[in-house]
Amino acid sequence: MKVVILAGGFGTRISEESFLKPKPMIEIGGKPILWHIMKHYYFYGYNEFIICAGYKQYVIKEYFDNYFLHNCDLTYDFVDGGRKVTVHDNETEAWKVTIVDTGLNTMTGGRIKRIQKYIGNNPFMLTYGDGVSNININTLVEYHKKHGKIGTMSSVRPESRFGNLDIVDGQVLEFREKNIHDGNWINCGFMVFQPEIFDEISGDDTIFEREPLWNLAKKGQLMSYQHEGFWQCMDTLRDKEKLEKLWGENKAEWKVWG
Repeated sequence: MKVVILAGGFGTRISEESFLKPKPMIEIGGKPILWHIMKHYYFYGYNEFIICAGYKQYVIKEYFDNYFLHNCDLTYDFVDGGRKVTVHDNETEAWKVTIVDTGLNTMTGGRIKRIQKYIGNNPFMLTYGDGVSNININTLVEYHKKHGKIGTMSSVRPESRFGNLDIVDGQVLEFREKNIHDGNWINCGFMVFQPEIFDEISGDDTIFEREPLWNLAKKGQLMSYQHEGFWQCMDTLRDKEKLEKLWGENKAEWKVWG
């Protein structure tokens, strides 16, 4: 099963870094968050990726074109006027990566529609290029296969940024620390779809999180895989700093690959 990653947006809410590169290429622990997401899927045995690129898509292409340069020790031999490059300790991942320029201003649904020819008539996984988690991908896929619907959308209850007040008739009764169980379930990516999902997408202007998913829900064809574990998106600089801190302190729960 192939993994489709949405990586084409402008990342305006983290413009401190996204003015130079696509948001999925912003680094956590010296590696793009896109790399972290791919390592997660690879740990569970999935190594074919389709990256829906757009904004500054050449940065993603150049990263993978120079993957050895980024991840291996190299010897450059210019003796005798030639140029020979030796790659040392090559432990790079056995990935097959297709990077598709899905357009600069294309909406999320349109980006997915544009990569249909690379999926064919097969089920596929889909996620966003800015969120990490410790979701068990194999369990997610088995859940999708078992219920037999068109789509599965993983959901989480994100931790509130603020504490809570218990109020009755205008009187504050108690202060409570923020709790993961105080929030509502939200779409966190890590989705699985049958190829019929492409029929729900009309074109480049389609926002995937609206009509396509809304229509699946109305038809009773969308299930939720409720994840109680770790999840964090990198939407703002504050989020990036939080992820960097977790990585630096060896508390990165999304690092399932050990």
